[in-house]
Amino acid sequence: MMLRVLITLIAIIWLTAPGTARAQSLSADLSDHLIAITTGFTGTDLTLFGATDGDGDVAVVVEGPPADLIIRRKERFAGIWTNRSSARFVDVPTFYYAAATRAPSQFLRQVPREIHRIGVENLTLRTSRPMDDDEAEAFRDALIDNRDAAGLYNRQIGNVTFIGSRLFRADIYFPAEVPTGTYRVRVLLIRGGEVVSQTDTPLTIQK
Repeated sequence: MMLRVLITLIAIIWLTAPGTARAQSLSADLSDHLIAITTGFTGTDLTLFGATDGDGDVAVVVEGPPADLIIRRKERFAGIWTNRSSARFVDVPTFYYAAATRAPSQFLRQVPREIHRIGVENLTLRTSRPMDDDEAEAFRDALIDNRDAAGLYNRQIGNVTFIGSRLFRADIYFPAEVPTGTYRVRVLLIRGGEVVSQTDTPLTIQK
């Protein structure tokens, strides 16, 4: 009920605002801008809601605070599994979630998908040391698999749902192990294969 009220309010304000405000093609907000991690926290959902001025596709990208992450690869040696090699990834998002109204490949070319980091395969994951392509790909896959298993990355694109012709919403789940810090929530409006508007919404997760 509260969500419907919030969506209705943002639509009314956006659609009835005079002058330059009405020229805005995209408006979006979160149901809450602060997640407080307290004793017994088991994860939580937030809802992103918004409105557009007409047709188009909407993509949502959520990235957690960047950090260096180490991935270790185990190998069997003398009958024992040991850590034989490792890679340090530099300034990678500790949390990543992407959602869209349909598969991004259906409405956006590969280059802008890479520029806007829509889809986990388009994340720039840099290592602190040079690697050959096969080694880098193996460690990259291991990093994504580990984060995905913990609920901190999503390999599958989530859903952005239109409510009518202009209002939309997306539900975002944050697991119990979600990192604290400042998150960046980007919402993009795409028309004719181009990003025509973008808005950023702040989010803080703290203990």
